[in-house]
Amino acid sequence: MNNKIDNSNTAETTKQHQNYWRANLRLMAKLLLIWFSVSFGLGIVMADWLDQFSIAGFKLGFWFAQQGAIYVFVLLIFVYAWQMKILDRQYGVDDKANQLAEDESFKRLDS
Repeated sequence: MNNKIDNSNTAETTKQHQNYWRANLRLMAKLLLIWFSVSFGLGIVMADWLDQFSIAGFKLGFWFAQQGAIYVFVLLIFVYAWQMKILDRQYGVDDKANQLAEDESFKRLDS
């Protein structure tokens, strides 16, 4: 049995994990910036200007402060899940890659 760790592979894997995490943090920062812009920018800062428009009888500034920010937040959750699936596939940490790795390890145990 060979217990020797291949340091070049470990370093490469660590670098890949760092790049994956960095990409994840960039995505979260972008989405949080969008959410902040909508909730704070449109709901508070620009509320007076937006109040000249209305949605279903409610002033638009009030609507963004009460409802719009929540709708945008829920939408951003779906965007995050969709983008993370893409990142997972790109970095080889998606469910299919994990399943293939498990299948390979079971094959090695059987032989």
